Amino acid sequence: MFAAGQTVSNTGTWMQRIAQDWLVLQLTGSTTALGVTTGLQFLPMLLFGLWGGVIADRYRKRVLLIGTQTVMGLLAAVMAVLVLSGAVEVWHVWLLAFGLGLATAVDNPARQSFVIEMVGRKDLANAVSLNSANFQLARIVGPAVGGLLITAIGTGWVFALNAVSYIAVLLGLLAMREAELRTMPVVPREKGQLREGLRYVRGRPDLLVAIALVGFIGTFGFNFAVTLAGFSNNVFHAGPGSFGLLNTVFAVGSLAGALLAAKRGRTRLRVLVGAAIVFGLLETAAAFMPGYWSFALLLVPIGIAGLTFNTAANSTVQLGSDPAMRGRVMGIYMLVFMGGTPLGGPLIGWLAESFGPRVGLFAGGLISLIAALTVGALLARHSGIRLRPRAMVRALRPAAATAPTTAPATAPTAAASPTVPTTPAGAGVTATRSGFGNPAVKI
Repeated sequence: MFAAGQTVSNTGTWMQRIAQDWLVLQLTGSTTALGVTTGLQFLPMLLFGLWGGVIADRYRKRVLLIGTQTVMGLLAAVMAVLVLSGAVEVWHVWLLAFGLGLATAVDNPARQSFVIEMVGRKDLANAVSLNSANFQLARIVGPAVGGLLITAIGTGWVFALNAVSYIAVLLGLLAMREAELRTMPVVPREKGQLREGLRYVRGRPDLLVAIALVGFIGTFGFNFAVTLAGFSNNVFHAGPGSFGLLNTVFAVGSLAGALLAAKRGRTRLRVLVGAAIVFGLLETAAAFMPGYWSFALLLVPIGIAGLTFNTAANSTVQLGSDPAMRGRVMGIYMLVFMGGTPLGGPLIGWLAESFGPRVGLFAGGLISLIAALTVGALLARHSGIRLRPRAMVRALRPAAATAPTTAPATAPTAAASPTVPTTPAGAGVTATRSGFGNPAVKI
């Protein structure tokens, strides 16, 4: 029921994303304004993302999701009325984008931590991958359909269709039998819960590594809403249909990455860092592609590497978190992943407008690559392992020859293993508090 509702709603969301980007370009003709729009949509995550994680721990995840999804549907309906009436101005788009970001600040940590309540710890990594595949499937259909509908009926009706799509996810949530969920006990309201979450993450180097890398790549590498629009409009001089196609091609690669990650069914920090390095390399290379089709084709492996990185990071953080802290940890995770966009989006947009979209894309890829190499060097130094090129390539392929590694039934604490145990050659290195402290995650 969750997957069915999310498929419909996510398709509508991607249709709206294309319509919103194209509407801003029509109203202003500025990629900087497009970057501001993206930044405002993610600014609430930067300001209130930590509190969203606290709220996710204090209340039932399913109830929270019903509320946030209702608010998002109403915001889409308001946008549709403004566009269809001809009264829309760019500040309307900015204001509603900020409102959507406020709802998202609560929705994201609740939705991310709700996955484990549906499937349990054993299947979490696989469920995260399949949930990502669901999202990317919608990303394939949504931009393509959105680009066609913008041309056929206009942006206003695309917003209206997205508003209607939220009914599907609400029906799915309302139809769930809560007794069949692995509902986590809510945390009583107390003072200092936000600081408690920050202290918890600070004391877990394995979580810090994953979250820091997610922050850099989320802030500078995943600004495709800005860069793809700039390439389509200013480099290749294509229309909205071609812009939608670029998003679809990128989503095809992301869907392939999600399916490979689901088949792999386990999480390792080595996979996380290897995928990040490959993503940075490919993104910098894409900036120099001479034609529309060569650029579009390179988006496929970029999508595979990016989604492999996202899935590995999400699973690593969730499996490594204590259940009572998971909402707050995911709030921090989403804060650095999405909250950095208000900084990265306008910056990449300004670079794209001032020096060309190629410079903007290259800068984002280069920063992502440097961050991944730095984290890889720290990981090798503290864990005594090396990241080899072959390992980086294998990170993007399912580990079919090895049985999936699952976490123990009870989440171990960072202090549970004071020393690094010796492992057989090729068996992976189990991290500890003294280095990278999550015994459930292999390097």
